[in-house]
Amino acid sequence: MIEYSTFTLSNGLKVVHNYDGATAMVALNVMYDVGARDESPERTGMAHLFEHLMFGGSINVPDFDGAIERAGGMNNAWTSNDYTNFYDILPAQNAETAFWVESDRMLSLAFSEKALEVQKHVVIEEFKQECLNRPYGDMWHHLRAMMYKTHPYRYPVIGKEYSHIENVTQEEVKDFFYKHYAPNNAVLSVSGRISLEDTQRLAEKWFGSIPNREIAPREYLPEAKQEDARYCEVEGQVPQTAIVKAFKMPDYYHDDYIVCDIITDLLASGRSSRFYRNLLMKTGLFTEVDSSISGSDEPGFLIFNSRLVDATREAEDAACRVMMEEAMKLSNGDVGQYELTRAVNRFESNFMFSSMGFIAKAQSLANYVMHGEDVNKLVSRYRNITVDDVARVASYIFDEKRCSTLIYRQQNKD
Repeated sequence: MIEYSTFTLSNGLKVVHNYDGATAMVALNVMYDVGARDESPERTGMAHLFEHLMFGGSINVPDFDGAIERAGGMNNAWTSNDYTNFYDILPAQNAETAFWVESDRMLSLAFSEKALEVQKHVVIEEFKQECLNRPYGDMWHHLRAMMYKTHPYRYPVIGKEYSHIENVTQEEVKDFFYKHYAPNNAVLSVSGRISLEDTQRLAEKWFGSIPNREIAPREYLPEAKQEDARYCEVEGQVPQTAIVKAFKMPDYYHDDYIVCDIITDLLASGRSSRFYRNLLMKTGLFTEVDSSISGSDEPGFLIFNSRLVDATREAEDAACRVMMEEAMKLSNGDVGQYELTRAVNRFESNFMFSSMGFIAKAQSLANYVMHGEDVNKLVSRYRNITVDDVARVASYIFDEKRCSTLIYRQQNKD
């Protein structure tokens, strides 16, 4: 069990605190309710750009990294389709530095033309390196465009194309910042050797005076239900054929979301999983085969991701067939209580070990408070999944009419 306390400042900032006396450090995490889904279709990659811009200096702190490093700390960030997250790790005696610098960039960025040009260049080079010059780098562009036709999930976090970032103006940056980066659109999470009283005092001192802002509403329509099987073939400079099969699944808040998660564990978590035992070890078709969920707030997808031994059409057909056959066994009541309990035990073990460190606790607590959940009830929710739940959810998830299949082949050299 993770012991934690929550409170909310008058400007709407939600704060969560966890004391961890096993460390001499403090992790301060700020999660904003803004991600790639909040971008204009003509300015994709904006949330990811902001992940970089937030280190480019704020109104009173021109050198964010320098301030953290001089206090003996380090920092980092990540962006998803749904959220943007920043975290700082410092010695406990210097924890106030993190409150200071994070509050200042929440108050206002410096909006420097130089910082904008530098970070645009960095993001564009990252796009080229990750998406254009790396095997399978554009896979998610093809897959998401096939799965989503109207929803902003149809492009990856890094953006649809780098010209969108290339053409961003300072006015667009300011507009995006003031519409999304605000205390009433964020969760501040603090874990480590710091008391609740000090956390309350420092949160009020540094964040309390930041005015709340009007947050831009999400005005896009839900994605229409997929009624047809979708198929896409791509060629590139890749070492072997890859096959991805993606099935639409419920959103994070739906009861069947965690059932989908445990289904992927049954299929592909560890050497006792079905894909490992029955596909990787027995068929001779795969060099790797995995299953996972997108983990998105709105309706996402459950995927099979595989690499094939042979680059033949026969091998592709066989691989698609055996993956579906193995998955469909779950819908036929093939999972017994022992196998389900083993999968839930593995989930609980992974969850508990991943939550032991103060850094991980700061991030997970921010995530659960953002979703309005109690982190300590998560494992019991998984414990309540039944074998009938697995069969029921698998029967409607693994429908070829709800499936998008991507075949990524080696480029023909002739």
